[in-house]
Amino acid sequence: MERKLAEHQIVLLGVGHTNSHVLRMWKMAPLANAQLTCVSNFSIVTYSGMLPGVLAGQYDRERMEIDLVRLAAAAKARLITAPVTGLDIGGGRLHLEGRPPLPFDVLSIGIGSRPAAPGIDLENPHLVSIKPMQTFLGRLERAARRLPAEGRAVRVAIVGGGLGGVEVACCLPARLAIWLPKGSCEITLINARQQAAPGVSASTARRIQTTLSRLSVRQMLDSRVADVSGGQLTFASGETESFDLILWATSATAPPLLGELGLPTDDGGFLLTQDTLLVKHPDQPPIFAVGDSGAIAGAELPKAGVYAVRQGPVLWSNIEHLLAGRPPQPYRPQRRFLKLVNTGDGRAIAEYGSFSMRGRSLWKLKDYIDSKFMRMYQDYAPAMNAIEPSRPPEDERSSGGHDGMFCTGCGGKVGGDVLHRVLQRLDLAGNEHVVLGLDAADDVAVVRSTGGRPLAVTVDFFTLPLDDPVLSGRLAALNAVSDVFAAGGAPHTALCSAIIPRGDGEAQEEFLYQLLWGALHEFEKIGVSLVGGHTIEGVDAALGFTVMADAPDELRTKGKLRAGDRLVLTKPLGVGILLAAHMRGECRAAWMDRLLPVLLQSNETPARILADHDTSGVTDVTGFGLIGHLIEMLKGSGLAAQLALSRLPLLDGVSELVAAGWESTMAPANRHVESFVRATADAREHPAYSGLFDPQTSGGLLIGVAESAVDGFVDELLSNGVSANEIGQVIEGDTVYVEIVDEIVDA
Repeated sequence: MERKLAEHQIVLLGVGHTNSHVLRMWKMAPLANAQLTCVSNFSIVTYSGMLPGVLAGQYDRERMEIDLVRLAAAAKARLITAPVTGLDIGGGRLHLEGRPPLPFDVLSIGIGSRPAAPGIDLENPHLVSIKPMQTFLGRLERAARRLPAEGRAVRVAIVGGGLGGVEVACCLPARLAIWLPKGSCEITLINARQQAAPGVSASTARRIQTTLSRLSVRQMLDSRVADVSGGQLTFASGETESFDLILWATSATAPPLLGELGLPTDDGGFLLTQDTLLVKHPDQPPIFAVGDSGAIAGAELPKAGVYAVRQGPVLWSNIEHLLAGRPPQPYRPQRRFLKLVNTGDGRAIAEYGSFSMRGRSLWKLKDYIDSKFMRMYQDYAPAMNAIEPSRPPEDERSSGGHDGMFCTGCGGKVGGDVLHRVLQRLDLAGNEHVVLGLDAADDVAVVRSTGGRPLAVTVDFFTLPLDDPVLSGRLAALNAVSDVFAAGGAPHTALCSAIIPRGDGEAQEEFLYQLLWGALHEFEKIGVSLVGGHTIEGVDAALGFTVMADAPDELRTKGKLRAGDRLVLTKPLGVGILLAAHMRGECRAAWMDRLLPVLLQSNETPARILADHDTSGVTDVTGFGLIGHLIEMLKGSGLAAQLALSRLPLLDGVSELVAAGWESTMAPANRHVESFVRATADAREHPAYSGLFDPQTSGGLLIGVAESAVDGFVDELLSNGVSANEIGQVIEGDTVYVEIVDEIVDA
């Protein structure tokens, strides 16, 4: 089916309670001719309403998390995890760290709030801030592990006595008991106001006081913390008190980023909006501020998650209205809402208006509401009936004079004006090798080798493995130069081959610009200049490069292995399996967070290091999988090999996915070399055995190393931040084969 680049760009900055509703709705019914991009500092979203339950041991951690990697993949939305550095309001572009600006037609800002901490050092090792909540449990555990485990009760202060602080005070002891099994803790709840949970009714306040007293939670009310030094709190009164652990859960304040965007804010620093949730700013593309990030002019609303949740449907509707040219609708906040406070003992305190009570049935009600809410966002199955986000309606597919048919071959080339604009925007570096390059806009590039040395040339090309063009551009560049590094060459110039989806000129320009920006980001690190290329339109986006390099005096090749060599692998396996799962929303955020740094690690460093050691045959592990590339090496060397499955490194999540039946579509084809493999039935059932046939994108190097040199070689790789695993050895054999063994035994 025909795919087109979207004309409209919708960007969600932060994926909290409000923006996550847009992502969920997009999964069910994406808007035609539009691309949804989510920008977040984290690959998961944590639901604050269930954090106390996790502390109390009532939920596993995963119950309170939304996996953005899986949800975005299922929704066919783009996820970018990068800090924001600024906003070009007039140009409609969001500036990101380490990436080109991200254009938008509609922007929704929902980055939440953070605890107020004027003049307080939140990096103090004795202090743990509740936010960012995505990292709270990890930071809390690290701090708790440093606490004295025996001898006396651990003194814990919770600074901030709102409902959140009350819930943490009630639920924290159960979590600390896991980390301090032989110790006990004394909880002190500190609040600058004259009562805990200010703003609740008198009857609710009494129930909270009774609960805190029953749990032996000490309260310090009307006590404002002025300074924190180590574990010592200094109060505005001048008094001091020391604690072993301090949790910071004060009232909400605006994140500094909101004040750096150039948008109007209220007195508290939150973005000022109209009742439609649109920021009040003239001459700008539509920008919404939602949840805690926004403050509606004339409406005094507390920073409570219930308002953010209720804003979700209004935001979704208003985005639809704006793209359709209809006026946005106002958000009408409810006058009152149900408050449920988890007391950590299977009970909850409820307040609705003047009604207040405590009991087990109320905990069950809270559990039901929270669990139902999270189930809506933890359904990661792709919507089978949803149209592609970038696909136009049926009646628009033949527009633009194409009558439903598009030329191929040279008739499918991208327009020259698009290429011209992209080249003008890119910062193209030249070097001494370029005689005729992109500045001349000719059909041929001329490069000069150094001192008449031989020119090494290689080409690599693939369909984009990720929906993020910047990351895909970086991967394509790294993948293309990997063969040169393995051979010992010094790359200096490259030609680009690209296929980009059809769409209007602006959409194609931006897509190609971000692809090439990503590639140049990697090329510039290693001194490679882009000197030309060829770009056409097609159904599936693809990118590749022909790389030219100075060949070394002695070329490193695959077929130089020696009997007795140890085999060293510089990256873990399982890329193809993880990417296959990612296409169906089955690759977890934690797995993707581990995968991306591996994909983006250049093979330049291990290639440089191996030149100083007693090494032999070298290749990079890519599409044919480890076993396919190893057999190529063995055929060229006339030898055999042993591989120890227990030593094969697998990326996080690969074992689980293999057990569930996942594999890359190329894996069956890679098994054509299985006749060269000698393995027991048990070995063939091992997850690492599947990893042998898994195609690797931007895979590591497979290197033959003399046994006497392998320890020093591996140590140097590790000290330079390169993964290194000794996985087998080269042996004499009556024919070429790979024997799967339990452990390496000297031949």
